[in-house]
Amino acid sequence: MGTPRTPKGRARRTHELLAQEYPEAVCELDHDTPFQLLVATILSAQCTDKRVNMVTPALFAAYPTPDDLAVAPLSHVEELVRSTGFFATKAKNIVGMAQELVSRHGGEVPGKMGDLVRLPGVGRKTANVVRSVALGLPGLPVDTHVARITGLLGITEHKDPVKIEKELNPMVPATERGEFSLRLILHGRRVCIARRPRCHECVLASFCPSAGD
Repeated sequence: MGTPRTPKGRARRTHELLAQEYPEAVCELDHDTPFQLLVATILSAQCTDKRVNMVTPALFAAYPTPDDLAVAPLSHVEELVRSTGFFATKAKNIVGMAQELVSRHGGEVPGKMGDLVRLPGVGRKTANVVRSVALGLPGLPVDTHVARITGLLGITEHKDPVKIEKELNPMVPATERGEFSLRLILHGRRVCIARRPRCHECVLASFCPSAGD
């Protein structure tokens, strides 16, 4: 197959190859419900998924639903999420988010982007994670791995996550955007590692302008 010459072509080929490389693209944040994923994703800011997964079992055992978390003592929530970093802000956000779910959405996680990003602690990346992973809706989360790798591949020149998302969306079928993002994230963690990329192991190296740099 020839080398893709356009950003859309590189995005399509990246999607195809990473689907072969990571056929089971799953979110690495442990969760059973959209609410749990929303909480976990808020906690994952500047924190590893592994650490979040160590914290959430006790948090969800104590406060399994939005109604429970909405009336939780802030000091107790802070203690439960302390090891994720920025615990005071995160505790305030997840309690405030739960209160908004109860007061405005009947205790259910909304599907509309506009409703999600109005919740405390929720930006477009978090909203897209919840939409694509838990709600079965189109969503392309742009984290540091997605931004970095699509830049290295010459798919986008943007640095702003929102601009990257809007540029990538037309390049990927709506129902596959979440998987595209998940696979880029997995690739960034396992092969295209920021400070020590394994270009010799990369299935994208044949058309990556940055391979071997």
